[in-house]
Amino acid sequence: MSRRASLPGASELFRLTSSPSTPALDRPPAPPEPATEPAPASGQLSRSAARSGSGRTKHDAKITVYVSGEELLAMEQTRLNLRAKHSLIVDRGRLVREAVAVLLADFDQHGEESVLVRRLRAGEDDEGETEG
Repeated sequence: MSRRASLPGASELFRLTSSPSTPALDRPPAPPEPATEPAPASGQLSRSAARSGSGRTKHDAKITVYVSGEELLAMEQTRLNLRAKHSLIVDRGRLVREAVAVLLADFDQHGEESVLVRRLRAGEDDEGETEG
């Protein structure tokens, strides 16, 4: 008997997890959920007012976001605060998804007066001053 460990081969490690008849990339997109609100008169796309983060589910898209050390530290402190004071255990991805959901819901509801528009405009003002 050999003392070497028996390890799986590359074909077993890197096998497709979707069925061969419907590979993940060939699947049709999920049908859209029916809109519960009429479309706004301004022509904006209607989104659910009760938007929330997707939580701990399997996600089909990924983005990479670079943050400063200060932003990462603030995010980790927030995670620890959520855990210590509110008994909520969340990872960074969930924290970011929830923050994005809140920001987008605010934008949908307030448009021009939303936090997103105001902060982006303030950022443009700051950038314009440093370039001149």
